[in-house]
Amino acid sequence: MPDWYFRPIKSPYLFLILGVVSISAAAVFTCMGKVWVRFSGWVYRAEEPGWFWWEVALDYLIGVCFIGYFLFAGWR
Repeated sequence: MPDWYFRPIKSPYLFLILGVVSISAAAVFTCMGKVWVRFSGWVYRAEEPGWFWWEVALDYLIGVCFIGYFLFAGWR
């Protein structure tokens, strides 16, 4: 394999990618009405609305934090 294949990502673009993926997943989960909860499986909006919205908000928050860190690292 070429040497560049194993080179780690040193740019902050990884955080932008993770942020966009997290916000996109939260938007898809909101539209589907179910969200994947780690170690518990699917939580449905109709059955457990409090837990559902907590997980969706957490996904949005994680995405915003990743994008915020990307913007912060880009200014340095």
